[in-house]
Amino acid sequence: MKIQLLQEFLNAKADYYDNPDFIADDPISIPHRFSQLQDIEIAGLFAAVLAWGNRTSIINKCTSLLKMMDNAPYDFIRNHQPRDRMKLMSFAHRTFNGLDLLYFIEFLQHYYSNVTSLEFAFSGHISPQDENVENALIGFRKVFFALEHPERTEKHIATPAKNSACKRLNMYLRWMVRKDENGVDFGLWNYISPSQLVCPVDIHVSRVAARLGLIPEAKSDWKTAVALTHELKKLDPDDPAKYDFALFGLGVIEKYV
Repeated sequence: MKIQLLQEFLNAKADYYDNPDFIADDPISIPHRFSQLQDIEIAGLFAAVLAWGNRTSIINKCTSLLKMMDNAPYDFIRNHQPRDRMKLMSFAHRTFNGLDLLYFIEFLQHYYSNVTSLEFAFSGHISPQDENVENALIGFRKVFFALEHPERTEKHIATPAKNSACKRLNMYLRWMVRKDENGVDFGLWNYISPSQLVCPVDIHVSRVAARLGLIPEAKSDWKTAVALTHELKKLDPDDPAKYDFALFGLGVIEKYV
């Protein structure tokens, strides 16, 4: 497909899916329940990390988790007592279990006792000259696991250093960084540029991208995510991550592949 036709096609699909009607059936609906920055950050992080499989199941599990935190995640993180953590041990979603959750809670309590926003755990490792968020993701993982932690929990925070596509973290960064006039993504963080975002890539997105000739083959790894984003920047250098809406919608909803 010629680049102008591809641009018109993907812009139309991005516009179609990037609208408030998209929110209700997507994990982004979880942080949209809140208005305070820190509540959005925490609820968004859990919604992104737990975004495996059926979207309805993801939303239901996140709803259960928020209920365990009294539907006030930031207040719970800051003010809960050790005994309050006991009820969290029963939580499980796919391979994420209560032990993993307890470490997430411990890290967030430690972090927010010193820093006002989770943004700085990412943005502290990136400069305006960086092409993309690779260093931010690598740095965040180091910060996240700076405390003593269960080794098993490391699999829940991906890193480009291991050639992971980092799909869920890239999705989280899209939510928090991308300036969205339509009100789907939050755009609350300012120290990372939307132009540095990497398109979230899973098997659905990569299959659509390969069919459209944006990447040579349907793979889900960091190199592919960067290569895809490089091509998407030819269509919109300032906001390449908006095409996540188009590629996701084509793959998951329209079964374009």
